[in-house]
Amino acid sequence: MAEQNLRRGIVMMVPTTIIFALQDGISRHLAGTYNTYMVVMIRYWFFALFVLALAARRPGGLARAMRARHPVLQSLRALLLVVEIYVMIYAFVHLGLVDTHAVFICYPLLVAALSGPVLGEKVGWRRWAAIGVGFAGVLVILQPGGGTLSVTAVVPLAAAAMFALYGLLTRYVSHNDPGDVSFFWTGIVGTIIATAVGMWFWQPMSGGDWLWMGLLCLTAVSGHWLLIRAYEIAEASALQPFAYLQLVWGAALGMAVFGDVLRANVALGAAIVASAGLFTLWRSHRKARAG
Repeated sequence: MAEQNLRRGIVMMVPTTIIFALQDGISRHLAGTYNTYMVVMIRYWFFALFVLALAARRPGGLARAMRARHPVLQSLRALLLVVEIYVMIYAFVHLGLVDTHAVFICYPLLVAALSGPVLGEKVGWRRWAAIGVGFAGVLVILQPGGGTLSVTAVVPLAAAAMFALYGLLTRYVSHNDPGDVSFFWTGIVGTIIATAVGMWFWQPMSGGDWLWMGLLCLTAVSGHWLLIRAYEIAEASALQPFAYLQLVWGAALGMAVFGDVLRANVALGAAIVASAGLFTLWRSHRKARAG
């Protein structure tokens, strides 16, 4: 039964990575013409409607979804995710999908590195070695000694750090708050923050671009829904390796549609980072089974 659930989880996870890659491409397209804060705000409006509909269908309804044991941390999670989305879209526009995803995939390594100080978990020498190797891969991508390192190139690394902290806080609050409560707070508080910022940057949008905006909202909602369903039926640690497929789809989309170039150092560095990340996930899974 567990093996069957894993297969079903993988079947859901693979299209999830494709949908998220499409979402990133659409975000890059729209942010090249319209203000990023407005794009994110409209995206969050649809996200909020989805979260409200989902919560209303669960036992206890909206009243249960609003009862968080960690309201401050839940709000901080939502803030981190909104800012991380701003930063990622900025990176998509200025760096391209290939280079942005190549650096961003180091976030599982950051989760492993920060799990000690944030969650009090013990990180063994093997995982520290893998973290070190992974960040060597990031340096291969950024080429700090080659004269090509810029402030913009470090932007995806900042986004990865925020997403890693978001993930760690999600794990921390999960001890007392169910997943649907965390999801509700992520959507509603995130919408409040995105609206408070984005309302000052409204721009008229053409009819054709409203279609792209609608597609962006649909990909965001469907991607999150598939991800939730995948994590409901299979272990997150078993599905996480398939999340690296988003790098493949994102790179393919960036090269095919936006003319991004896959440089040799980026391909090599991304392979090093992904390998180190997969090792840390394997070690975590093995320790969890042993414990």
